[in-house]
Amino acid sequence: MNQKLLSVAKGETPADLVIRNGKVVNVYSGEIYDGGVAICGDTIAAVGDVEYCIGEGTRVVDAEGKYLTPGFLDGHIHPESSSLAIRPFAEAVLAHGTTGIMTDLHEVGVVSGLEGIEAILKEAEATDLKIYFVVPSHVPFSPNLETSGGRFNPEIIRKALKRPDAVGLSECVGPYITAGFPDLLESFDTTLSMPGKTLQGHLPDMYGPAMSTCIAAGVSTDHESFCEKDVFERLRNGCHLMMREGSAARNMPVLLKTVMENHLDTAMVSIVTDDLHTVDLQERGHLDDSLRTALGMGLDFVKAIQMVTVNCARAFNLDREIGGLAPGRRADINITTGPEDFRVLTTFAGGRQITDNGKLLVHYETAEHEPCVLNTMHLKNPITADSFKIYAPAGAKKVKALVMDTLPYMPFTNRRDVELPVVDGVVQCDVEQDVLYIAQVERHGKNGNVGKAFMGGFHIRGGAMASSVGHDNHNIIVMGDSFEDMALAVNRCVELGGGQVIVRDGKVAAEVAYPICGLLSDLPLEELAEKKKELNRVAHEMGTEIAIPFMFLSFICLAAIPAYAITDCGFIDVVQQKVIDPILEVVE
Repeated sequence: MNQKLLSVAKGETPADLVIRNGKVVNVYSGEIYDGGVAICGDTIAAVGDVEYCIGEGTRVVDAEGKYLTPGFLDGHIHPESSSLAIRPFAEAVLAHGTTGIMTDLHEVGVVSGLEGIEAILKEAEATDLKIYFVVPSHVPFSPNLETSGGRFNPEIIRKALKRPDAVGLSECVGPYITAGFPDLLESFDTTLSMPGKTLQGHLPDMYGPAMSTCIAAGVSTDHESFCEKDVFERLRNGCHLMMREGSAARNMPVLLKTVMENHLDTAMVSIVTDDLHTVDLQERGHLDDSLRTALGMGLDFVKAIQMVTVNCARAFNLDREIGGLAPGRRADINITTGPEDFRVLTTFAGGRQITDNGKLLVHYETAEHEPCVLNTMHLKNPITADSFKIYAPAGAKKVKALVMDTLPYMPFTNRRDVELPVVDGVVQCDVEQDVLYIAQVERHGKNGNVGKAFMGGFHIRGGAMASSVGHDNHNIIVMGDSFEDMALAVNRCVELGGGQVIVRDGKVAAEVAYPICGLLSDLPLEELAEKKKELNRVAHEMGTEIAIPFMFLSFICLAAIPAYAITDCGFIDVVQQKVIDPILEVVE
């Protein structure tokens, strides 16, 4: 028992810090009232009338009538999508009032396993960002359809769940639950046998019996909702609705409109970002930006704050620890403006002041990375232009091929059948029909696979794009209209130790290196964002109208999102969960 905390709460010992003269946003009672917060060390001692906690040595901060909210919590985020190493990432989100995140660091685990994740979590200990570890439910994410560097099985999951920061199992995939994957269900039993730990869902297009099966198995949340039907399906089944407002998918407005127009209870509704692009983080912010969107739709101020604080905490059984301004909770506090022009002015995390009127007061030194997260690019075979050729049946002059088209606003893919010419036995792409070559090269040094297919929706011409970021296997994804440019882009990506590269007409036109797992950079947010903007600029010059083409490209590798994908194993029919041939038939 913290006797000093009790002494401060009783008024016997002065508080270390008192924030006074504010408007307390109480996420428990739903009220806003005048008052302050008294802090002892990293914990809240009292809320409301806290003048009695001020004494000799107490630091007093005048909130000047501004609002006092809990620090924000993101219940489902992959920090790796920001391309920032964990320390600059922490600086970036803390600057916007986010004091805690729930993450599986799955992308690091895909490359470097639990050892890599633990190395990154160790690096994060130097920051003021509170990180709760949601253990990956399985790696590789799509068994038998992709090759990953790391691996998670029931034994490794059991070990990871014993960590003191572990709060549950992440990304429990609906179809794998309904199919009764033995390893997954064994991990469910392990998780649910540990008090307080939860099963976090990944349940796109799950309705009726399928949804009932997932919830009966113990899954309690889902972040894969897209439409009005999804809102009712989740809330009516007692499933916490995580409304996603990220970079690759901005689903919150549609979902929130459904909640508001139907006067649905919001206690099991929260806002998450899932995947947040570097440039969006720099230009728009984090959950503070999502709150501005929600408040602009007319959402009640207290309800909005609840959706990024206590509602999230309750979804992980952490509401006695974080998520609200109350005695005994971690001293995570934001001083903000009101709902009309919402901004986070000052942030305290664990009782430490992080920002002052928007200015970041902390800086974390670049980490000395463990060997397990470095030098992760291992090609088993040399990559040449021939590596990407798709051959037609003998004697064919034209074939019908299946092209996967990405949607322009979300990286889901649809089918399109096209006729393509054959030259010297090799099927040709056709930029006039918006048909490009796409491939994924295994880079973990295991088998040398190269999966090949045809891509539409990006509309680039005159070069190639390659990236060592490719969900959920993080092999090298490459797309272009020239085999030679594709090979150059892949090989340059390897030379960088991982990264993203654009080649135009035989020359590297833009690049950024990700030496940590081939996913992350130690550069600060502003510097990395400028490099990413240059990548986007060059890609847009090549013809694409997709705002963040590399993030979209990374999702084309995801064999768990409809309708098609490319992995190192080949062209994937996601619905059937099998490798298919992109060549449908010979036309002539």
